[in-house]
Amino acid sequence: MIKTDILIIGAGPTGLFAVFEAGLLKLKCHLIDALPQAGGQCSEIYPKKPIYDIPGFPEVLAGDLVDNLMEQIKPFQPGFTLGERAETIERLADDSFVITTTKGTKHNAPIVAIAGGLGSFEPRKPKLENLDFFEDNGVAYIIKDPEVYRDKKVLIAGGGDSALDWSIFLADVAAEVTLIHRRNEFRGALDSVEKVQELKNAGNINLITPAEVVELKGENSLESVVVQKTDTKENIEVQVDNFIPLFGLSPKLGPIGDWGLEIEKNAIKVDNTLDYQTNIPGIYAIGDVNTYPGKLKLILCGFHEATLMCQSAYQRIFPDKKYVMKYTTVGGVTGFDGSKKEAPKAVVKTID
Repeated sequence: MIKTDILIIGAGPTGLFAVFEAGLLKLKCHLIDALPQAGGQCSEIYPKKPIYDIPGFPEVLAGDLVDNLMEQIKPFQPGFTLGERAETIERLADDSFVITTTKGTKHNAPIVAIAGGLGSFEPRKPKLENLDFFEDNGVAYIIKDPEVYRDKKVLIAGGGDSALDWSIFLADVAAEVTLIHRRNEFRGALDSVEKVQELKNAGNINLITPAEVVELKGENSLESVVVQKTDTKENIEVQVDNFIPLFGLSPKLGPIGDWGLEIEKNAIKVDNTLDYQTNIPGIYAIGDVNTYPGKLKLILCGFHEATLMCQSAYQRIFPDKKYVMKYTTVGGVTGFDGSKKEAPKAVVKTID
């Protein structure tokens, strides 16, 4: 039985940052994740994708963000159960929880923080007759390493942020980038839409809208796709090496959905007026996995939720103690290994 103060389900950015905030409160954390490494989607799906909305980082690669978070929490010595999915939950007489994984590993903690992101997920695939044949032979649904597309002809389909961001990024990598969307309007950030338009005007991106891919061609691997203009029904054959449909992910909560939590549209409802606790006392949900009025699925919002969750968890574990928050700029950071990052001392000058 692995015992800890806070058991975190999900080792993505929000779960990792929760370790840091808990560590400042002298609370020990252990994380469970079905993936074989920490980092969640940032490590598994788009480690080389740039992120632009992390405070203090004008641009940071998703994989680098995970590396930085792992370095930040190192002094607090978190435990990890990786490659195992949280399967069942049981509440004990002392009000603590036992969570058992798919491999039978048992974990016990008074606090459970679900930080499972989108949960388990599958890419939404276009309905094309021979799609399966070309998977891993020119068709991919996730970009892990953009260098795979160096000097290649790439066609991206989609109208959201991922399609826009990767089209912009690969414009400097691939020999040719074509972006198609079934509508003229995109759902992504306005500045990304404007950037794509600028690249189109400069001849660095081919933009075809409204359109969709209707056929894939090639003998042993993908050689071309047939794109149909949805307004005129005109067919255009485009020579490509790679086709990347980015239509989003179909999220599933998995076994967590059967734990008696209040679920709304495949997300866990929480009380955002205080601490992001679920309908079950002692169980919290933070990051993309939760929902509440005004919810925004942003990493920085997950960081905020993790911070307040840890404060509430401390009060549940130590109801008779009063915690006085100390700024790290004043008190520094002391790890469980005895290491300490000192806060800078104030310099006092005497005025004659």
